[in-house]
Amino acid sequence: MKWSNAPATTISMYRMYFASLLLLPIAYRYRKELLTLRKAEWGRLIFAGILLGCHFGLWFESLKLTTVASSMIIIALQPIVALVAEFLVFGKRTNLASMVTIGVSLIGICLVGWGDFGHGVATMIGDGLSLLCIIALVTYMMVGQQVMLKVTHWLYSFVVFLVAGITLNCFNLITQQQMTGFAPREWGIFWLLAVVPTLAHVIYNYLLNYIDTTTISMSMLGEPVGATILATLLLG
Repeated sequence: MKWSNAPATTISMYRMYFASLLLLPIAYRYRKELLTLRKAEWGRLIFAGILLGCHFGLWFESLKLTTVASSMIIIALQPIVALVAEFLVFGKRTNLASMVTIGVSLIGICLVGWGDFGHGVATMIGDGLSLLCIIALVTYMMVGQQVMLKVTHWLYSFVVFLVAGITLNCFNLITQQQMTGFAPREWGIFWLLAVVPTLAHVIYNYLLNYIDTTTISMSMLGEPVGATILATLLLG
């Protein structure tokens, strides 16, 4: 993301389009499952895709405005957002051990990125966008859990990626973002984003069949640490 000079929403749009293209052959095998969905379930599926598009658009824009460490520190608040959301929507309670685990993890992650936190207005805007992108992602996972009971995670991933791409495409058209005329290097970055990180999202979608949103969010707490180390090595 940091290596690309393209607009954030254009990068995220192509990531989603290319990812759905890669999943198309597998999704085609399970296409008949879509016929079992009712209108309300189709609505949730489309809404989940729109939320995923918002998540990537907001997060990629935050990375344009702030450092990798700062953006990832805000992302680390995801388990808390998921915990509060599941309590408010489903009345789900958690135990003391989970709360302590989340607290210790958050303290450790904040210590890693504290030096990059809050330098200037642009950074603060980037931090704010990161927070909004977490809310979009947690809502996406909560909506997705309802639909995942009806269709395979391959088909679910294909549809939400495609809807996310279309959502970002519409935004780019309205705001007149650059979508063509990129150098080969940029297209290579788009494809790398479609292949490598998207694999994680397919795995997370699969896990929605078996694990609640808060638990999945807690597994993502390692992301800021790894991202900060990579940023140090690759971006200086």
